[in-house]
Amino acid sequence: MKYSTLVFLAALGAAQAFTAAGPRKPTFTRSHTAAYSTTESSPIETKTKAPVFDEVCETTGVTLTRFMNEVAKLNPELRELTTLFGAIDTACKAISNIVKRSQLPSSETLGYQGEVNVQGEDQKKLDVITNDLLKRALRFTGRLGVLASEEEDNPVDLIGNDVSGGQDILIEDSGKYVAVFDPLDGSSNVDAGTPTGTIIGVYEHDETCDVDIECIDDECTEQEAQCLANTLQPGTNLVAAAYCLYSSSTFLAVTLGNGVHIFTLDESIGEFVLSRPRVQIPDSSCIYSFNEANLEMWDKAMRETVEKWRVGTGRSGKKFSSRYIGSMVGDVHRTLLCGGVFGYPGDTKNPNGKLRLLYEGAPMSFIMEQAGGLSTTGTERVMEIKPKVVHQRVPVVMGSRNDVQEVIDAYAAAAAE
Repeated sequence: MKYSTLVFLAALGAAQAFTAAGPRKPTFTRSHTAAYSTTESSPIETKTKAPVFDEVCETTGVTLTRFMNEVAKLNPELRELTTLFGAIDTACKAISNIVKRSQLPSSETLGYQGEVNVQGEDQKKLDVITNDLLKRALRFTGRLGVLASEEEDNPVDLIGNDVSGGQDILIEDSGKYVAVFDPLDGSSNVDAGTPTGTIIGVYEHDETCDVDIECIDDECTEQEAQCLANTLQPGTNLVAAAYCLYSSSTFLAVTLGNGVHIFTLDESIGEFVLSRPRVQIPDSSCIYSFNEANLEMWDKAMRETVEKWRVGTGRSGKKFSSRYIGSMVGDVHRTLLCGGVFGYPGDTKNPNGKLRLLYEGAPMSFIMEQAGGLSTTGTERVMEIKPKVVHQRVPVVMGSRNDVQEVIDAYAAAAAE
């Protein structure tokens, strides 16, 4: 699969204070603890506080806009997320329309762009289009500062009108988030009409990012590098994650650290409406989603676990079925709803797997854990790994708690031999 990536430092200015009375007494609360441990009595907590939700946030049919406004009312510290998710809402709708029309002869959006990105991958036309679309959608919130992208080597000015070809830096003196994106996951398969998606992660901004507008040359480069390092945070720092799936319908799954809520685009009104509040993945299943062509190259622990599932000699005693789309968003979406295990483990050719930690592994792991599942490399929790570089790859196995725990135990047993 080819991946096009955005990393945004979203410089979100402070919103106006609410003039209405204080937030009403919450109806729903939930501890922001991750669903990952070898024993259920020792959960691992994330570093961010779970928001308070009320009955509006749990009501099927509520629009995403109404949902986010209610979250902001109940959790004033998150009100700036409303602007960011408004841009994500718009971008997902626009990308959905482009993907649907891509098969028409007049669209001219299929095939390769004829260029190579900074990771040495051939760019699809839709990679470039969706990359630019997300930049535009977020730029016109009027709240954005620095951007770093797979298509652009250095952080660039997102607000200014730089027509000289240079890459000026602009950071606003206001509250900030760091947002990371994979604009079109599964783009290598889009020519065949298979499901594709967008993955989003939102982190809190490290206040050490401070670019002096009067800096020159190497001084600026050093400060820019420091700001870019703000994106290199473990998944435990995530304050929100989401994915958009472009398939039979357009879906938007969102977590703010208080469960997973899935919205479906109602094209008749042009709004995402809540269709599945507080999604919970089944604890056990009998489905796995792996590229089995690589099975012989996997670690012994991973290979033997899948082989046992195939013939029904695994821990559950059930014979597993294989369901594999080849698009992470599509496979994870089905796994969330139906249960099972999705994975792209490391192998002899790609020891670290092929999924990127920062903008694929961590955000999707956050969603999976918030739905009651687990996500691991086999030996460690994906959410706890701090990236060393923006495009770092990581093995990923995520899904139903009991089935993923079987993989974790297999690796632990192999290490003890």
